[in-house]
Amino acid sequence: MNQQVNTDAIKRVENELKKCVKCGACRAHCPAFTAFQREPAVARGKVALAQHLLTGDIQLDDQTYLAMSKCLLCGSCVEKCPNEVPTDEIVMVAREALARQRGLTTFHSAVGRVIRNRSLMKFGVAAARILGPLFFRKVPETSGLRLRFPLPFVGGKRHIPPIARKPFLERHPELIPGEPGKPRIVYFVGCMTNFCYPQVGEAALALFRHLGCTVIIPRNQQCCGLPGMSGGDLDTVRGLAEKNLAELERFDADYIMTACATCGGALHKFYPSLVGKRHPELAARLKAIAAKTVDASQLLQQLGLNPEETGAGGDVRITYHDPCHLRTRAITRQPRELLSATPGVDLAEMEGADKCCGLGGTFNVYHYESSLAINRMKSAAIINTGARAVVTGCPGCMMQLSDGLKQQGSGVRVLHTLEILARRLTVPADKRKQR
Repeated sequence: MNQQVNTDAIKRVENELKKCVKCGACRAHCPAFTAFQREPAVARGKVALAQHLLTGDIQLDDQTYLAMSKCLLCGSCVEKCPNEVPTDEIVMVAREALARQRGLTTFHSAVGRVIRNRSLMKFGVAAARILGPLFFRKVPETSGLRLRFPLPFVGGKRHIPPIARKPFLERHPELIPGEPGKPRIVYFVGCMTNFCYPQVGEAALALFRHLGCTVIIPRNQQCCGLPGMSGGDLDTVRGLAEKNLAELERFDADYIMTACATCGGALHKFYPSLVGKRHPELAARLKAIAAKTVDASQLLQQLGLNPEETGAGGDVRITYHDPCHLRTRAITRQPRELLSATPGVDLAEMEGADKCCGLGGTFNVYHYESSLAINRMKSAAIINTGARAVVTGCPGCMMQLSDGLKQQGSGVRVLHTLEILARRLTVPADKRKQR
């Protein structure tokens, strides 16, 4: 039965909705429209749906819900919009309104329970590692794991990165002192780095210690909450934001550093714009955290890293993929300049380097085939450069790019920017065995 939508959430962006003049400029830049070729998939279509939900002209049904799910939150439409309509924010508040009326999906309800309970997350990750031989079949070491048979919401052909034997947060003390007078940095690690890509964390730690910085790795940091945000679960996001605020505010630091574009986007942009507007009592604290949040590549360049001192180890041709949550924060030049200055690195630009890889948070769970269709274009562009590795600044993108390349039978490696920059500084082989 159709239901009227509670529009309290959408009212928060009512003035933003009025900015859209339905010009259609967004169509040319929307990866979801490329995949679905339907008007509800593009930004102006979603803005129109949100406007009709607000005025009560339409009711909630499966098609309305499905249309709002067809967005990667990549921000391409926002960047190209002549009126600067924040469609990503509009989509998220619309999803919040729909979730409040209809309830969270089974998947997003499960995601919320896991990400807001660190102990449950650690238990689940540990269980997945132990039960891996049952659910996964091993493919070559550089390829990650491929599902042996389908699981709910997960296709059987999907490649998933192996889980680290020991999470990054359990490998180091909370405070790692640096040189007097050098910056104090709080490292917000992120779930993917912690559980799947600890080598990214090791590279970050090596680079900032090389610069003499004091590095603080808060022991009780939580998930940034973006997986819940993409499903409209703003209550979970608010709870996580409060926990992270309390943890990050414990330390007197010059910077809050992230090596995950998604986590950086949450702390720098979405916490103030979504949680802060919904909970004004938190707004000032969230803005203070946002002002200190910087991406690792941005901070390394700012602090004067000399890649000639850190990166070496043989000639390698690479290409670079712009994560959406770095691109929308104008962090595109810094990683390229650092990589280009690294000895032995030949950086070849791919066509459409700034295009979304198709991950889109939980988009690639509900729309996996469409996610792969978007990713196939990215994989082709990577392969066409002749690069031996594609480098990026987001562990989520790393997982998606690796999956897409494996689907194409490609042996191109997927690496984080920091792994290239820290090639001389990476941990010894005996430490790497912890993976």
